[in-house]
Order: sequence, then C-alpha cells, then structure tokens
Amino acid sequence: MRALVSALLWFSAIGCGLIAGLYFAFSTFIMTALGRIDQAPGIAAMNAINVDILRCVFLPLFLLTTLTSAGLLLAGGLDWRAPGSLAMIAGGLLYVIGMVIVTMVFNVPLNDALAAVDGDGPEAAAVWRRYLSDWTMWNHVRTVASTLATALFVYALTVR
Repeated sequence: MRALVSALLWFSAIGCGLIAGLYFAFSTFIMTALGRIDQAPGIAAMNAINVDILRCVFLPLFLLTTLTSAGLLLAGGLDWRAPGSLAMIAGGLLYVIGMVIVTMVFNVPLNDALAAVDGDGPEAAAVWRRYLSDWTMWNHVRTVASTLATALFVYALTVR
C-alpha cells in the first residue's frame, strides 16, 4: 500500500504541476494577448484552443490526475494519522474542488457559451468581454488550487 500511495503522490504532484503551469500561462499572458486582438479572431482562437485541448495529451492527464488526487484524498482519510496524510487530504480536496469542480461549473459553461456565439454577431462583444473577465478569474482559482495541491503532494512525499 505504501508503494501505491507513493506512486500516486509522484503522479499527482507532477500532473498537478503540469496543469498549474498551463493555467498559469493562460492567467498571466495568453488571455491578455487574446483580449488585445479583435473579438472575432480572439473568439476564433479561443474556440480552436478549446477544441484542441480535448484532443491532446491534456485530457488524459487532466482525468488521471483527478483520479489520483481523489485516490490520495481517500487514502489520506483512511490513514489520517500517518505522516503526510493531512497534506494528501488537503491536496486532494484543493485539486478536486478548486480545479475540477471549478472547471466543470464555471469554465466549461463559459467555453460552451463562447462556442455558440458568432464572432461577428451583435452579441459577440458582450460575450467576449464577459468571457475574458469571468473565465480568467476562474482560471486564477484553478491555477492557485493546482499549485497548492502540487506543493501539498510534494510535502506529503517528503514526510512519508
């Protein structure tokens, strides 16, 4: 069991770190750059990103990291007195709630709304402004949650 938990910690720490880095890039410069270009090309670019991100290695990494983080939450809860267990619980909660739930409840519906708008249509400007603001704010939450989960999983590895 100890070897399995260590493997889950390694995978989760690396997976959360990679995802945090991607979200960090969107929060710090990608969304700003997209916001500086005209709305129709900005919408088209973001829609293309949203399609391609589901067709690359990101989606399996996203799903596997979610499963391993949830597994660490469970493993930490089953043996909560063991060194690093509270960090595993906190990391799992942060990742599952702050990254996965936020993605599904906020970012995905915003992506769907953006995909449904005509970039040259009359409602596009309002949708794009809202998207840039709201999607980026929730992406900041995902960035922080993924980064903190990474740190907690690394901490759990060091104290085990």
